Amino acid sequence: MSLQQFPLISIVLFFPLVGAVILFFVRRDNAELIKRFTLVWTIITFVVSLGFVIGFQSGQPGFQFYENRPWIPDLRIGYQVGLDGISLLLIILTTGLMPLAVLSSFKAITERLKEYYIFMLFLEVGMLGVFVSLDLFLFYVFWEVTLVPMYFLIGIWGGKRRVYAAVKFFLYTMAGSLLMLLAILYLGIHGGTFSLPELLANNGWLREAPEMLLFIFFGIAFAIKVPMWPFHSWLPDAHVEAPTAGSVILAGVLLKMGTYGFLRFNLPLFPNASREAAPVIAVLAIIGIIYGAIVSFAQTDVKKLVAYSSVSHLGFVMLGIFALNPQGIQGALLQMINHGISTGALFLLVGFVYERRHTREMGEFGGLWKILPIYGSIMLVVALSSMGLPGLNGFVGEFTILLGSWDAGRAGGSLGSYLYTAFAAIGVILAAVYILTMFQKMFMGETRHEENKRLIDLSQRELWVIVPLVIFIFIIGIYPQPFFGTMTASINQLLQNMASGAVALH
Repeated sequence: MSLQQFPLISIVLFFPLVGAVILFFVRRDNAELIKRFTLVWTIITFVVSLGFVIGFQSGQPGFQFYENRPWIPDLRIGYQVGLDGISLLLIILTTGLMPLAVLSSFKAITERLKEYYIFMLFLEVGMLGVFVSLDLFLFYVFWEVTLVPMYFLIGIWGGKRRVYAAVKFFLYTMAGSLLMLLAILYLGIHGGTFSLPELLANNGWLREAPEMLLFIFFGIAFAIKVPMWPFHSWLPDAHVEAPTAGSVILAGVLLKMGTYGFLRFNLPLFPNASREAAPVIAVLAIIGIIYGAIVSFAQTDVKKLVAYSSVSHLGFVMLGIFALNPQGIQGALLQMINHGISTGALFLLVGFVYERRHTREMGEFGGLWKILPIYGSIMLVVALSSMGLPGLNGFVGEFTILLGSWDAGRAGGSLGSYLYTAFAAIGVILAAVYILTMFQKMFMGETRHEENKRLIDLSQRELWVIVPLVIFIFIIGIYPQPFFGTMTASINQLLQNMASGAVALH
């Protein structure tokens, strides 16, 4: 039996759930066992998920590792899962970040460990389910599953305003989800199935459907999750109040559920509406790019700076997606991975210094590079990656997005003007301003506070957490071709489906 015929998706998807069930029966006072078991379990999940990479046929379009079983046949709902070049990279990002997030929690989380790690494992199940679901109802179930553990991770183990941040995160996302549920019900009832492949194969009935309204209902849910301007206001509170591991997973994976939703559902199901809405989405994306960068520069709390930078970086991703050409979408998908690596690393580094000084105010630091040379050097690499320095991962993604945006303008396509690219490029400059300002305030100059002189550099455990991310920062920056090769066939098929769907609806 080949890997393609093996039910690998189900094994990877539900393996964390099995771990959560086992943890439920572990004694609460056995803290070391709880931590080490969760770490080993997430590492095993990651190793098993590498079977997707080994067995994936990168030149082949369509869904691979496909599984389809009846679930609620009377309602035409099935357990239908699969992955392609778009979802594969996000699955590996999810399973790869989870062990690092767990390991980073060993010292930071000291209370209610059992519940904390159970919620982390449940969260992994939900995120993986979102990226492999090919049934709209199943997708919605996993989408909602992610809300519950993240709500408790922020609300119980977060900062001083954790309850406010958790409720705000939950209400924002739930409001968008209800609109998406209405659109899913419409598609399932009028299309006769909740299966995404079947809906795409038999899209003639969509001629009479309110395509733009359905696009908006799905789009608002995804835009809140991204978060696009002006739906972004929940993000800084959630990031700042969340524990370090929660911020890493929130930035690294949960935000990508929104951009993934646009790629998986909005573009292929509603091609005409996607083309009509592209100029509006592009304007909102550019506003987010510039707004996020300017607000980041104004922050004094370094964690809030990193949080607002996500609004700017995800604006680039949305611009690339709605360039509606191969270069733009390839750059957007790669930048989704880059953002998960670089911003996840930034949140980890901020968490490391917070555990030592119990403050995130940049004014409380200064001259840290002399005291913490390893920490400072790694922070410099990650910061330069986040601002898009050539040779590091961020540059490749942003350059490809801008190339796609430019080509869309040259072709008279969805963006239609070079002004979009020019304004987006301003965000690259502004990113350098706020990133370098942050680094200068925290790491350069003289040490002004006695507390900083007693700080200890990164421990071996912390190096195990951060070094893998730094390695991939260089790998993607120097040789991104394997990542582009994985996604090319799936993106080309997506654009072909859009073209054929648009023709069918004329």
